[in-house]
Amino acid sequence: MSKRKDRIRSGALYESVLEIARRPEPSAPDGNESAPFNPVNPAHEAGPIPDELLAATSDFGGLRSDSGAGPRELPKMKKFRFQLLSHWITEHVTPGRVADIGGGKGLLAYLLNGAGWRATVIDPLSQPLPTKYRDLSTGRQVRIPATERVNRIAAPFRPELAQDFDLLVALHAHGCNIQILETAAALERAALLLPCCIIGEPLTPPPGVHWLQSVADHAKGLGLDVTPFRLNFKGQNIGLYARPAATPMALSLPTPPPSAAD
Repeated sequence: MSKRKDRIRSGALYESVLEIARRPEPSAPDGNESAPFNPVNPAHEAGPIPDELLAATSDFGGLRSDSGAGPRELPKMKKFRFQLLSHWITEHVTPGRVADIGGGKGLLAYLLNGAGWRATVIDPLSQPLPTKYRDLSTGRQVRIPATERVNRIAAPFRPELAQDFDLLVALHAHGCNIQILETAAALERAALLLPCCIIGEPLTPPPGVHWLQSVADHAKGLGLDVTPFRLNFKGQNIGLYARPAATPMALSLPTPPPSAAD
């Protein structure tokens, strides 16, 4: 994709997401997604990381909402995290075989399949796909046929399950982020994590070090290169893309779209 086409596509996506974000939140779920399953504490919800904590990290300070770095800040949305993550992945990583660990209903896997990936959900709880989702590029609601399926492995994540995948993805997966990173390093795979919290992880952050920075430091200690990123949805929306050292990003980072004042 040329830089000009990339700017046009990113600008169009920004405007469509901005328009959707300005709409009132519906009072009832529309089938877009469900809350992440947490067998330890079902009521646990990932909250956003304050800017002052990000400022104290070595890798994530540039993702502060007031930093001026990176793309323009959007109003935070309760929904659409799967659509936004799918877009980030397709913009930055060459399609291949991806494992969506703790993938729940499988919407992320479904969207990635439509973008040229071969996606499989790894989750001990088997759930049907949602009936519909909103396409952020058009703002329209898309119905998923009842006959549609995504590949599933109905089991908790184990390192041996990663053998057949190029990318391991974990969005708010509890208790397996460190294991995913160690598996990615051992198998020379890439991993993309949005860690919800440190619950259930075999990692104790050193005094004064934020747990997210500890995750990034652990990845680098395993020989992985780390690229931090931030998505525009409510809750813990900061992630890291870890890949074997000296392996370049498959696609260049998109140029931020021009501001409305330009």
